[in-house]
Parts: sequence; C-alpha cells; structure tokens
Amino acid sequence: MNLKVVLVFLALSLITIFALAYVLLTSQGGSSQPPRCPSVSPSAQPRTPPSQSQLFADLSPEELTAVMSFLTQQLGPGLVDAAQARPSDNCVFSVELQLPPKAAALAHLDRGSPPPAREALAIVFFGGQPQPNVSELVVGPLPHPSYLRDVTVERHGGPLPYHRRPMLGAEFAQMWKHLKEVELPKAPVFLASVFNYNGSTLAPLHATPSGLRSGDRATWIALYHNISGVGIFLHPVGLELLLDHRALDPARWAVQRVFYLGRYYADLGQLEWEFKAGRLEVARIPLPLPDGASSLKSRAPPGPLPPLQFSPQGSRYSVQGNLVASSLWTFTFGHGVFSGMRIFDIRFKGERVAYEVSVQECVSVYGADSPKTMMTRYLDSSYGLGRHSRGLVRGVDCPYQSTMVDIHILMGTGAVQLLPGAVCVFEEAQGLPLRRHHNHLESYFYGGLAGSALVVRSVSSVGNYDYIWDFVLHPNGALEGRVHATGYINTAFLSGGEESLLFGNRVGERVLGAVHTHAFHFKLDLDVAELSHRTALTMPAVEIQKESEEPRIGPRSTRYQLVVTRRKEEESQSSSIYYQNDIWTPTMAFADFINNETLLGEDLVAWVTASFLHIPHAEDVPNTVTLGNRVGFLLRPYNFFDEDPSIFSPGSVYFEKDQDAGLCSVNPVACVPHLAACVPDLPPFFYQDF
Repeated sequence: MNLKVVLVFLALSLITIFALAYVLLTSQGGSSQPPRCPSVSPSAQPRTPPSQSQLFADLSPEELTAVMSFLTQQLGPGLVDAAQARPSDNCVFSVELQLPPKAAALAHLDRGSPPPAREALAIVFFGGQPQPNVSELVVGPLPHPSYLRDVTVERHGGPLPYHRRPMLGAEFAQMWKHLKEVELPKAPVFLASVFNYNGSTLAPLHATPSGLRSGDRATWIALYHNISGVGIFLHPVGLELLLDHRALDPARWAVQRVFYLGRYYADLGQLEWEFKAGRLEVARIPLPLPDGASSLKSRAPPGPLPPLQFSPQGSRYSVQGNLVASSLWTFTFGHGVFSGMRIFDIRFKGERVAYEVSVQECVSVYGADSPKTMMTRYLDSSYGLGRHSRGLVRGVDCPYQSTMVDIHILMGTGAVQLLPGAVCVFEEAQGLPLRRHHNHLESYFYGGLAGSALVVRSVSSVGNYDYIWDFVLHPNGALEGRVHATGYINTAFLSGGEESLLFGNRVGERVLGAVHTHAFHFKLDLDVAELSHRTALTMPAVEIQKESEEPRIGPRSTRYQLVVTRRKEEESQSSSIYYQNDIWTPTMAFADFINNETLLGEDLVAWVTASFLHIPHAEDVPNTVTLGNRVGFLLRPYNFFDEDPSIFSPGSVYFEKDQDAGLCSVNPVACVPHLAACVPDLPPFFYQDF
C-alpha cells in the first residue's frame, strides 16, 4: 500500500476517533463544564407597565423631574435645594405619587372608563415667610403638569404649623455642626481624657419626639464612639445633651441641659470645670476595636456557601414595570417614600381579593434611665420607610435569582435619587409541604404539593434597625404580610447599679440593651367577591365577624390589634409624618376612624397592628437576628372557594402503589435530577448602593 495513502487513512481515523469521543463526552455529561440550563434568570422588563398597573406605579424619574421644574416655576426662584436648606428657607421636602380615588380607579379597571389623572403629591416647607408652615400640593396631570392645588386645609383642617415638619437631613447635619463647633469645644480636656475624642471619634444619635409639649423642638442627643466599619449603636459613652433648635436661625440654637453618669449639668462648661477640679466621677471609655464585638466581619474561616435556590425550568412569574404575574396571582406594587411597601389590585386566578395592602407605620418605644433613651418614641414613617429602602444583596437579602427592581425617589433633596435593586420579587421554596397525605388504608397512594409562594420584598434600614417587609402570596389563595426585625439594637450607657438593669440587660462592659416594643400597622382594603361586603377575618382559633366599628377584645399587646372601618378617601392613611415632632396635638388621630358607624353592606378596610416586646440580650450583639423577631398577618380564604385551589397548582405530586414513582411521566419530581444536571443561568453579582 502506498505510504501516502496509509498516512491519509490514519489521519482520517484519528479525526473520527476524536469526533466520536467529543460526542460521547458532551452527550453523557463528561465535559468539564455541565451544560447550561435552558431557563433564564427573571429580570424586570422596562418600566412601561400596562395601563391597569400604571395607576399605582411610582413616579418615574422623568415625572419627578417634571414636577420639580413645575414647582420651581410656580413657587418662584426662592426655593432652595432641601439638601442644603436652612430652617428659614423654602424647599420641596418630597414628591411622590398621589394615589387615585378608589372609585375612579375601579371604574377604569373594571368598566373601561378613562383612567383618572395621574398626579403627584408634593410637600413643601415654607420657612422663608412671615408665618412659616408646611403645605401639601397636588400637581398634575403627569407627565406634563399644568396645575397645582393646595390640599393642606382639606386634609388637615387648617395650616400645618412649621414645628411639626419632619427633620431634614440638612437639619441633622446643622445640629451636629453646632455641637462640634460651638458646644464640644467648651470641654476639650474632659472629652479628650475620658472619651479619647480627637474631633472625629464621636457621633450623635437623637431621641424623638423633640420636647415635652406642642411647639417644642428641643432634642436629647446622646454621643457614641465612632470608628469606621463598626456599629456605633453599641458604643454609648454616657454623655447626652439637650439641644434647643426651634429658632429658624441656627446661630440662636443652644444646649439647655447636659446629662452624664446620672447627673444633670447646665452646660459642658460646668462639666469641664468640675472635671478639672477633680470633683467629677468619670467612666473612661476606650475606643472600640475595628474588629471587635460590634463588627459584622465574619469570625469564621472560609467555608462552603449556603444552599442555592433556583428554578431549573425557568421562572414561574414575570415582572413588567410594577406588574407581577404568575399562573395564579397578579398584583402591582408601589413604594411610598414615607410608608414603604404597598401592593394593589391583587387578584387570584383573575378575581380581585384586595384593592390595597400596605404598610402604614412602624413604631418603637424605649425605656431606660437616661433622658435620650427614655424619651425615644420613633415613628419611622416620618424618616421615610421607603426612602431608607437601600439596595438588596443577591443571595443574602433575597434568593440569588430574584428579580431586582430599581426605585426612584425624591425626598430631602431636589434631585431624583436612584435606589438600585431596592425591591426584589421571587418565588420562595419553603422546604415544607403545603399539603400531603400518605394513604395506607384500603388503598395505597401519596399526594402532595411542595410549599412555595410568590414574594415581593423591601428592607428599610432606618437608623440602627433593619426591617424586612414581605408580602407573600400562596397557591391556596392566602395572602400574608410579614416583617422581620434585624440590625443593631439601640443601647444606653450603663451608669447605675442593679436598678439600671430594670430597663434591659447588660450587653457590654458599660452598655445597656434598652427594653423596647415594636409595633407595625398595616392597611388591608379587601374587595372579596364584590365591592360591598362584610369582612370576615380569621385569627388563630377565632373568627371575627364585625358588624360595627367598635374594636373587639383581643390580645393586649396593642390598643387596637384589629379594627375594621368603613372605607373613606379622607381616611386613606392611619398615621402621619407630622406625628413625630408633635405627638401632643396631632393633625389627625387613628382613634377618630372608630365612630360606631355601621359596616353592613359597606366597603370596608381592616387595620392590623402586629407587635412584640424586645428585651435585648447578649446574643443581640453584634446584630439582632430575624429568627424569632417576626410578626405580621395572614389572610386565608374562608368558604370563598369550593375546594382548596392549590389542587390546580403545577408541580403537584400523586402516585399509587403499583406505579413507578421514579418515572417523570408519573411523578414530576423524578425529573429533577435530569433538569438540575445543568448550570443555572445566574446573573453576575453586582452592588452599587454605597
């Protein structure tokens, strides 16, 4: 045989062998990289939602900018950017969606009427006029505003006094600037010797409300050690100052009292004099270590990552703008700058079960033997539950394959702010069967459904605490609202003896974990079957059917755990951002909603308060964990369906004794090893919210 022919034959043989080997390796999973799953990670579609969800969509950056431009034209050039505003300036505090009237919204959603005008609500501080006040202005129609309507009087019964205005970030900064430049220099030797203060190692934390009577604006401010990367909340130094900042000119602000180690002083000058004279008892507090007990840096060596949840056949829900849809549920979500998470037009299998479910307020009340802590009554809506919804971290705050949605807000500054990935949507695998039965009487079969739920989540990092807000929609038609508390506890300096421990537990050398309560208020505007209905809410072992607005007796953790009232446009919110700085003469009170009106045949709203008591303990350092710190509500169908609707859920499992449960045609779970023998299409990790 010709040598050239032999060589050609050998070359063709080698090529054939390599080709066959490649085919065998790739077809049998023998490659170094498994094949990619056919699914794609869910992602939010462009924010051009359908008309039915546009009713409740947060204002777009373009709309926010258009409103600010219109307000500047209408209110004149005297407006100052709120980020730099002094109390004596005029500034726009916030702009957000003005929710449409329910009747007009339903006429559009259900009967095809034209949509109501899309409008914005702007809150403006008028400090630069003879009678300073706060005004609420409705601006519309969007996206091209042409009118402005002052609604302050109709909503609040009169002008809003200026002292009730929420605190601007600029005011907090001006208060600290005053303390650093005017007050702290009065005690340089004391501060350096006792606290190692060098101009940057102390930070302030404020009590609210500011004062003891209507009209006050005097705030107790406690000082804490401030080291980069360390939670300042666990490092009180025992020094507290009462700053009167009611005057519109910061030059007229002054410290009224000083508190240190259980004693009150006129000012820091007196404290300095007594320290130099050797007459002052002190507690020398070293600076915290960067990697100490208050650091969140891991103390464990590197190890394997936690389990990953993913959908091998692709996502079972979609997100388009603010519209979320699955085979069972549809709803739209919004994100108010003050109240945070809210969902609207919630439908199960096409039928509306609720018009609105929303967070209303988040309250924490503290107790201790120092003025700052004993005064603290935080109403977090005034700080902005939505404004403080920071970017969520994939794989920690939400399952890795969650759909991350950006939020745009305008509050406390004249520019639009991006909150990247501040809301996530995901399907939650609960690791627990929603239902199951293994039958072994007369016949043998198994039937079950893995528990899963559709979840929309945001997290409000308001000061020391982080509140994780979830609305959870289950395949049996149940709707759940829940909140988990985590983050740092709020502490006080442990200055006294055993009597100080009446207010909590020692969580550090001279640190008291102050006892406090959390209360969360929700609005549930239910539209079950028809607009006019009688509300029936099921609580553990108790069904409450209410025929009047008088509250029923329930658990004593709060004054009103459950209240059902007639729905009124003028009673759209249970709380007010103006409460925080004037709890003595509120512009409106939730108790006024309850006036014994009949409920039969009316459109109703349920108001739910969920609360718990937190007595901090050593294990709350460095952070309070979510486990055991969760409350909320659960709405379950009650004779609404003819049967459990989850029987129609995809993924149900049923097989009998004589069937091969290992076959995909019999049991869909048997397909999982084949479906999961691939690499999920995971987006790269990315975080930019710093």
